[in-house]
Amino acid sequence: MPVELLRAPTLTDDVPYAYAARVGALVLTAGACPLDESGEVAFVGDVAGQAGLVMDNLVAALAAAGCTLADVAKSTVYVASSDRADLVAAWQVVRAAFGEHDAPSTLLGVTVLGYPDQLVEVEAIAALP
Repeated sequence: MPVELLRAPTLTDDVPYAYAARVGALVLTAGACPLDESGEVAFVGDVAGQAGLVMDNLVAALAAAGCTLADVAKSTVYVASSDRADLVAAWQVVRAAFGEHDAPSTLLGVTVLGYPDQLVEVEAIAALP
């Protein structure tokens, strides 16, 4: 089964990876990052602000693959902090974005993420509707 690598037309092209991959009915996303349209990390120092932008970017990546948040089977939320309050702040934004769709998710505090000043990243596995 071929792997189709997908870009999201509304997201920056200044990243060295595809935003999603489609393999049959399965969609895997890269970790959605808090990058603005120019490829810069936005909301520096603001966990909730970054989480909101991350979820907007995840929605765009999923849309490029033909999915929505309602098609997500599992997500992983990474927060670059050892402070549980930061994890909770990010989680509240992520949970609100998913609404009634409470798919399994893992929430992790990590030491560092890939971009300077990045605090939040969310990846997802979805199934085509």
